[in-house]
Amino acid sequence: MHARLDYSKSMKIAITGKGGVGKTTLTALLAQTYADASRDVLAVDADPSPCLAGALGFPPEVRSELHPISEMNELIFERTGAKPGTVGGFFTLNPRVDDIPERFSVLHRGVRLLEMGSVDIGGSGCICPESAMLKTLFTHLLFRDDDILLLDMYAGVEHLGRATVDFVDAMLVVVEPTRRSLGTAKQIRKLANDIGLMRLYLVGNKVRNEDEAEFLQAEANEIPLIGYLPADLKVQEADRLGIPVYDHVKSLKLAAQSIVQKLTELTSDEVYE
Repeated sequence: MHARLDYSKSMKIAITGKGGVGKTTLTALLAQTYADASRDVLAVDADPSPCLAGALGFPPEVRSELHPISEMNELIFERTGAKPGTVGGFFTLNPRVDDIPERFSVLHRGVRLLEMGSVDIGGSGCICPESAMLKTLFTHLLFRDDDILLLDMYAGVEHLGRATVDFVDAMLVVVEPTRRSLGTAKQIRKLANDIGLMRLYLVGNKVRNEDEAEFLQAEANEIPLIGYLPADLKVQEADRLGIPVYDHVKSLKLAAQSIVQKLTELTSDEVYE
């Protein structure tokens, strides 16, 4: 009898970190890696400035069909009973959202993409129809039985709750090899640990040499470092040309495959034969 890793296990992965560190790049790389391994992937762009479609290389005709949920005024009014942009008053705090992922996502190269959008008025804690819609949808996504769910989040954990703790298999904190970036990761770890989320892993980005890789390893603030993406000017070139980094930068594609392997090892239940 010997043990092997269960590569068929469903995965829910949240990606976070300070703005500009490369969360979306990592999310796109992981999404295409899983899709190329014949997994069913739902990628959710939950960043207030969504750009995951571009990082994945979705063609214009497909991207034109993609609209942030928070900007669908008629849908929000239909489901909550209140007009978007209003604060207070009476509206449904738990609107129906079960049909949204299929109805309003788009598919390209095996990756299904959904854009959440953001709520501009009142901040993250605003009591408004848009906020109720997004919070309910976020929780619903965590309860769904998707094969691979990837959440491209914004920095901070105010959107997290008990459902995240119970259902997210891993939260990846993306950092650059700087003390400031690692400081943000430390804050995220503390806030996440405060609500009971312990499955945090660090991924370095824009790492230029071995010295920077060793710096990340030494200063990881008790968050396990599971891999890094090397710095490469072709990343900017891919963005300028409108093609996926996954296709254009081989070093990043290989790094993403290694991170997926590591995540499988860390989260998989061993199967004995």
